[in-house]
Amino acid sequence: MPGHIHPFGALGRELISRGHRVTFLHMQDTEARARAEGLEFAAVGQTDHPSGSLPVSLEQLGRLEGLAALRFTIRAVTKTTEMMCRDAPSVVRSRGIEMLLVDQMEPAGGSVAELLGLPFVTICNALALNRESTVPPPFTDWTYGTQWWRRARNLLGYAVSTRTMSPVSAVVARWRREWGLAPHKTAEASFSTLAQISQQPPAFDFPRRELPSTFHYAGPLRNPSGVTVPFPWERLDGRPLVYASLGTLQFSKEEVFRCFAAACAELGLQLVLAHCGGLSPRAVELLPGNPVAVNYAPQLEVLARARLALTHAGLNTVLDGLSCGIPLVAVPITYEQPAIAARLLYTGTGKLVGLKGLHAPQLKAAIRAVLDEPSYVRNAQVVASSIRSAGGARRAADIIETLLPPASRDARSGK
Repeated sequence: MPGHIHPFGALGRELISRGHRVTFLHMQDTEARARAEGLEFAAVGQTDHPSGSLPVSLEQLGRLEGLAALRFTIRAVTKTTEMMCRDAPSVVRSRGIEMLLVDQMEPAGGSVAELLGLPFVTICNALALNRESTVPPPFTDWTYGTQWWRRARNLLGYAVSTRTMSPVSAVVARWRREWGLAPHKTAEASFSTLAQISQQPPAFDFPRRELPSTFHYAGPLRNPSGVTVPFPWERLDGRPLVYASLGTLQFSKEEVFRCFAAACAELGLQLVLAHCGGLSPRAVELLPGNPVAVNYAPQLEVLARARLALTHAGLNTVLDGLSCGIPLVAVPITYEQPAIAARLLYTGTGKLVGLKGLHAPQLKAAIRAVLDEPSYVRNAQVVASSIRSAGGARRAADIIETLLPPASRDARSGK
């Protein structure tokens, strides 16, 4: 997923600037993105994930919502977990890799590291998956609370999650048996005991009481790549600016984009809409209010000028908006997006509008409410301060460097 590759790219560039080599390990279709991020690349899965298979899968996924998208993803993750367990050990050995940085959503990575006797760090590119009885599961829009019934509901949700993810867990369990490794007793057993690094800042989460001491809220992993994204800045006309994006997976939701445009037009707001190629030129022409519609935008630069962001509640877009101190209106579609939207509500940094029955008057009311109430901006600025203090990619790299094998640290320092 591009939203997972970009943070790895930022962290990788920070490590490369310190004299390390960073290799992205995945199926062949991710090579172009990995190299565009400035990383080396090693392919796995050529037998069952040949070139061209990922775009087909992502195109299918982009048409799905809710549980259908979740089920599709579980089937796909089951296949990639098998791929990683089968192919990654030999590739890691052949490359002389000394440490693994494992996405928290990739359950096989920690087992590969254990098999090879390598240290590994868990990187939470998405919403942190660490379970607590008072923290709702990350696929729900449930609110936080310590009441007994909320805790019971959360525990039931986690049980459902465990059962739903059982095909993936079964693959890991089978390979661990084959490798002579002890079975994982909990979902958290796949996370690193050395360090877990989250893109969330402390101020953008529910209260946590059970995180391990090795868990670090580093905030958004960002590091400019030096690549300039073209943008028609001259089209900005001075009206209050709103930025809208549905990320790189849900970009085919033309009806949502149209709703965004209609609501902003009726409120006299100028809309910048990054649709990632999801709208045809004709569809753009038909959007109400003549918004600035582009395939891709320099997201942070546009957000720095905006008063509000409209989003599907993908974590990267939400964090980018909050880092600029602006509130958001979220229309979550699938995955952990409802849970991210729930954190917007909890922190008072935005409002939620449901996808079912979405229409322009409903969205317009939410936009007006956020723009008219100063507390949303104040709360967003509190999170922005938390993001600045969290340290981002630099702090994450600092943590990683302390965990490198001694010989590797000495080589980098010239000892």
